[in-house]
Amino acid sequence: MDRDELRTRLGQEASKRIDLVRYRLGLRRWVERPDPAATSGRFFFEQSELPQIIRMIRDRLPQRSDEIVEEADAVCLHRFNLLGYKALDYGPEIDWHLDAVHGKQAPRKAWYKIDFLDFSRVGDHKVIWELNRHQHLVTLAKAWLLTRDRRYLDELAAQWYSWQRANPYPLGINWASSLEAGFRSLSWLWIRELLASSDVCPPALADDLARGLAVHGRYIEGSLSTYFSPNTHLIGEAVALFFIGTLCPQFRHAARWRELGWRTLTAEAARQVRPDGVHFEQSLYYHVYALDFFLHARQLAVRNAVRIADDFEPTILRMLEVIRALAQSAPPEGFGDDDGGRVFDPRRDRTENMTDPLAIGAGIFARSDFKAAAGLTEEAIWLLGPEDLALFDALKECPPAAESKAFEAGGIYVMGAAPAGRPPQQMAIDAGPQGAGRCGHGHADALSVRVGIGGRGWLIDPGTFCYVGNHQDRNYFRGTSAHNTMRVDGEDQAVAEGPFAWSAVPGVQVERWPTGMTFTLFAGNHTGYMRLIDPVLHRRFVVQVNAGTEDAFWLVRDIAEGRDAHYLEVFWHFSADTSIEWAGDAFVASARASGSAKPAHLTLIAARDAGWSRELTSSYVSPAYGNRQEAPLVRFEARIKLPAECATLILPGAAPAGYTFERLGADPREEQRPVSGYRYHDSRLRREFLFAESDDAWSFGPWTSDARFVYARFESEQLAHLVLVDGSFAEFEGKALAKCRNRVQRFEWLKIGGEVQTFSSGDDAPPAIRRETVRLT
Repeated sequence: MDRDELRTRLGQEASKRIDLVRYRLGLRRWVERPDPAATSGRFFFEQSELPQIIRMIRDRLPQRSDEIVEEADAVCLHRFNLLGYKALDYGPEIDWHLDAVHGKQAPRKAWYKIDFLDFSRVGDHKVIWELNRHQHLVTLAKAWLLTRDRRYLDELAAQWYSWQRANPYPLGINWASSLEAGFRSLSWLWIRELLASSDVCPPALADDLARGLAVHGRYIEGSLSTYFSPNTHLIGEAVALFFIGTLCPQFRHAARWRELGWRTLTAEAARQVRPDGVHFEQSLYYHVYALDFFLHARQLAVRNAVRIADDFEPTILRMLEVIRALAQSAPPEGFGDDDGGRVFDPRRDRTENMTDPLAIGAGIFARSDFKAAAGLTEEAIWLLGPEDLALFDALKECPPAAESKAFEAGGIYVMGAAPAGRPPQQMAIDAGPQGAGRCGHGHADALSVRVGIGGRGWLIDPGTFCYVGNHQDRNYFRGTSAHNTMRVDGEDQAVAEGPFAWSAVPGVQVERWPTGMTFTLFAGNHTGYMRLIDPVLHRRFVVQVNAGTEDAFWLVRDIAEGRDAHYLEVFWHFSADTSIEWAGDAFVASARASGSAKPAHLTLIAARDAGWSRELTSSYVSPAYGNRQEAPLVRFEARIKLPAECATLILPGAAPAGYTFERLGADPREEQRPVSGYRYHDSRLRREFLFAESDDAWSFGPWTSDARFVYARFESEQLAHLVLVDGSFAEFEGKALAKCRNRVQRFEWLKIGGEVQTFSSGDDAPPAIRRETVRLT
């Protein structure tokens, strides 16, 4: 620890013990004497705008309007939807310290004496905390605005005062996290603003809310997670201080809280968000979590004329770009932990809700592509207000064509394609660090992939399911076998050290990422298995081919480099609503297409190769925290001497007739060859893929080249598509197909009908290509 950390930690340790002594002596820790002359800050809306906002929700989002009232009715019965758990019954008198899922109650003692990670004593602390965020009280306030039914206000007040009686500071688990106090503060501020013009609200509630906010502000300021959990915890705490300080200027320390909160928030945005916009915890959910906080704070800052740092809005925009890139063809499949909470609406905790920030971003930055990806949300109506919402409405929904995009610092590589007349298609590759620090919210998923086509996810991320409780569940969902990647000897890529830490974290290196007009190639490796007695390096090559009007497709080639024999597994996890038929080398997944009566399909074809076997089985996926569902799993396995490899072809649609997919010239007794080849053939066409390990000229069957990668498609025995990566020439059966004066990163030749197109990354003259027919022997 440096001097500042030591001073901060000692101060926090002393302060919480003094607070307990004062409580036991009956001394009030914080007595606020508000300044009656202070003018309240401006919330997201003016009181005069409330009726118009409520009308917009009712008219434009009628289903959401009905959901608010239905949720409020359930809350009045003390039945709560918390995380992925539905209709939890808390009985006539709510026990604010109860985990109703597991029937465990946290002890009512000083908060710092409660080990909230001890499942045997307190249950799942996240369930308890989710209820105590009081976001359901905001739902009651909105239900009253929608219906003017007095019982919602009565229930709101009853629950709020019940909580106050059951949670005197500093007793109980609900004071054990300053982030949770921050969430609760934001809920109370929303309640105060939504009910400010109510003439039927209990008269004392507004003053009591203010006193409660003052206590929370003092507590958060003294318990900032500067050194305990300096990630989204610190961001949320800073936002809460900024909101309390801005909206409650009558408090003695309001100006200090406002300045501290804003300074901390902007500093953390610069520190926690990588230069490409990916949040450093390597979790999509936490990325959205942080972005929600930034957007809410930005809107409040604008409303209150707070100077915004020059780099703050560009950071927000880069984070939005990450979500947009991941949502080009389907809801963005996650990576890393799924926390289960949201800043505005905790019910929007599914994959399909991760685009919500784009709706607000569309209004702020006038981005029609953001609007097309997200549509209108209730949150956007509240945060943008009537004036900015008019600008949102004026934007035309113009979804851009799906494209390949790399976020190099965060290690997110997106292969996108939009074939003419066909739905957009996308594969996302995780090739980034496992996380920050001890990677508490990262998963052992290096080089894993996810596939989305036409609005639905096919190959998916498993989610999280739980943080505490059954350690096997926690470790399974964040382990390597739960992701679409390779596992060696039954070991995870990293070593789990408790529920929120990893050791022996792999290094990930991207070897190659050329993006062309008709293809994209990814090549990378990770060192997660270099810790084994016989070190193993996992390398993965992914090729996307997207040419003409055909569907794009992908070839995934996995290599395990080592010396001895090892047990290798490659996993393919499908969404829970798919069914799979296994025939020959093909696994055909079927699911009901969005908005269509016809099923959609995705086909996996395993290359025929000695030593590998296949299995169709099942595993679990978790669409929301606490929710686990059985889902299909395809697994390839081999106990084989290294180096060894396997390849998988991923095709949109059903399996073509008369197909074969095989490795060329493979002999398991040979050491690693300088070139590895695969051939796919069906009744209509033939594809060949060649991978070379050096820049030297090579020959392989009828091929001669110096390229590191060659792809060729033949139709009716004529060359129709040729791709070279990092090379200067290619010959087939002694005939020159392409020749460049210098090595080029990429060269593409495509023939559609009678038209020929060539593309090259070289700056010299266009490469020459022989136009005569190339016949196969």
